Amino acid sequence: MPPERRITRFAPSPTGPLHLGHAYSALVAAWRGQQGQFLLRIEDIDGARCKPAFEAQIYDDLRWLGLDWPVPVMRQSDRMPAYRAALQRLAGLGVVYPCQCTRGDIRAALSAPQEGAHVIGPDGLVYPGRCRGRDMAQAGPNDALRLDMRRALALTGRVSFVENGPLHGGHHSPDPDEMIASIGDVVLSRRDMGTSYHLSVVVDDAAQAITEVTRGADLFEATAIHALLQALLELPRPSYWHHDLIRDEKGKRLAKRDDARAIAAYRAAGASPADIRAMLNL
Repeated sequence: MPPERRITRFAPSPTGPLHLGHAYSALVAAWRGQQGQFLLRIEDIDGARCKPAFEAQIYDDLRWLGLDWPVPVMRQSDRMPAYRAALQRLAGLGVVYPCQCTRGDIRAALSAPQEGAHVIGPDGLVYPGRCRGRDMAQAGPNDALRLDMRRALALTGRVSFVENGPLHGGHHSPDPDEMIASIGDVVLSRRDMGTSYHLSVVVDDAAQAITEVTRGADLFEATAIHALLQALLELPRPSYWHHDLIRDEKGKRLAKRDDARAIAAYRAAGASPADIRAMLNL
């Protein structure tokens, strides 16, 4: 039997210029997909921060690096019906509930003596469950929608995923009790977006038939959430390759505010694509 044709992707958000960390992620994904297919996806669900100029710069910088991809490019802002359909399916399973809590409400609830120590999960403070048990019929226009982690795991049982990268390589099967305690009821639909990263990335990876998700190590802990959503929605489960993060001289990971390390800045200073690859040890 011939080996599976690997399909990878690079999925940036057009909220700022691409920097060295983005270049590394894109080049690694393209390398992993060189015997199959490398796709580009624009994750532009944050309408307040995403700008057309940044999106155009993404295309220009990636082409300058020597990458190409099939067109048209998938854009998440065009995919809202797919996300709504996924939410409706999850609601039908009884694993989604509306939440009216603000960040301040969550901090205040966690400050109560009976709540104990704060736990930081992939999405920040683990939600204390203040709105858990609310019926979807009570959902209002300003509510977020959360995944009831305990109910979801009761339906799926223990979930698993395969990591191909060098940092966490192997078969992972997170403990359900640990997922409940350290991840909690994550948001699947933000009140200002109609979806969330966790939901949209799972739905879109399935729609693009991605076989290996290549992304930064900072998202490794979120993979258990994605495996759970794939199980609930009966979607194919890709393997994963989480790579090292590119950091500055002080060890701090690069962010889009690091304009001095933007690809456009290196280009303007006369750097070549080969120079960028050398900086990244590629």
